[in-house]
Amino acid sequence: VSLANYGLDTAFVTKVPAHEVGNCVVNEMRRYGVDTRFIVRGSKRLGIFYVEKGASQRPSKVIYDRADSAIATADPSDFDWDTIFDGAEWFHFTGITPALSENMVEACMEACKAAKAHGVTISCDLNYRSRLWSKEDARRVMTKVSRYTDVMITNMDQAFDVLGIKPGDGSEPESDEAYLDLSRRIVSEYGCSHVAYTTRQSLSASHNIISGILYEKSTDRLVRARKYDLTEIADRVGGGDSFGAGLIYTLSRGCTAEYCVNFAVAAECLKHTIDGDFNLTTEEETLRIMSGDGSAKIQR
Repeated sequence: VSLANYGLDTAFVTKVPAHEVGNCVVNEMRRYGVDTRFIVRGSKRLGIFYVEKGASQRPSKVIYDRADSAIATADPSDFDWDTIFDGAEWFHFTGITPALSENMVEACMEACKAAKAHGVTISCDLNYRSRLWSKEDARRVMTKVSRYTDVMITNMDQAFDVLGIKPGDGSEPESDEAYLDLSRRIVSEYGCSHVAYTTRQSLSASHNIISGILYEKSTDRLVRARKYDLTEIADRVGGGDSFGAGLIYTLSRGCTAEYCVNFAVAAECLKHTIDGDFNLTTEEETLRIMSGDGSAKIQR
């Protein structure tokens, strides 16, 4: 949805039930201009999750109800990747999908292999969720699929939990030295062209400070984005996806590393002001925040 709002031709690949609830999903995607022709229909359950929004010192809480859902029980053969990737330029997935079932592990592997065969750029957000699978299972799977990844999105904790990689001894936590060393280790192991990190200080459930970091292999440079002090959060769900969409949009257009990471964090910042899972802002609104206009004056 974010990428469609930025004006890109975007398609969503998944499986949903062949009944009215599934229709709602498909129609919601169509509403925002997302191509739905690769959405497979079948099974009876739509995977859902419940979000209890936190406030002040009470954190937000997520409960997943995704067992036996249409996508979790989908057969890898449901997806014709050669057709899906015909003419495509970019494929994005997250660690949540293979966490759903062994079927989805196989489907993700097949998707990555097909994307590579078609010359499609692959990005992956590690997105480790402890309530979906163990660190051991995540590491078993993601260390394999990550070998196909061109652009990796993570944070320092997930890089260790999922990939087993951490900065060398002697570097200060959260320092440029630590992130540079970590990035070089990830690139050496997985061959990525870029490694991006989201950073967050959670002062309370209602008050976060966010930023981001991008490592570029070709220049061996680390770039930090500006920080955003979020004192009122409407909904933080979807912030990481908004960061990823901003990164995909700018990297696919050949923008500089500085521009890419700052656009991505500005997009993430704006998502925190919107209820629901979608970032409904435009490129123009993102650029306004990115340029330092955070006055929030009414637009007439």
